[in-house]
Amino acid sequence: QVQLVESGGGLVQAGGSLRLSCAGSERTFNNYPVGWFRQAPGKEREVVAAITYYSANTYYADSVKGRFTISRDNAENTVYLQMNSLKPEDTAVYYCTIVIWATMTSTGSWGQGTQVTVSS
Repeated sequence: QVQLVESGGGLVQAGGSLRLSCAGSERTFNNYPVGWFRQAPGKEREVVAAITYYSANTYYADSVKGRFTISRDNAENTVYLQMNSLKPEDTAVYYCTIVIWATMTSTGSWGQGTQVTVSS
């Protein structure tokens, strides 16, 4: 059973920053790429960023390039998403998941998500 726990969301003003964390077990993360997705009300869930196991490769959606940074600490089984220069359109529930790199889609296991709200 894959277990992922997201944290770090909150309410922030436009232009502010947040750092999200995704914690999993060693078995959950070992050798797998991990991605952050988000889902805003009334919209489909979309990929935001992803990172391979040894951090050799990263992926960012065009909408967050230059503002968000994904990283991981394999010793701590944690993946982070540093979000800077936040915009109201970044408001969503953010989820982490194991991804299939070739398609940038989830393997199907999701955490409970963490709410990010950016006020204008």
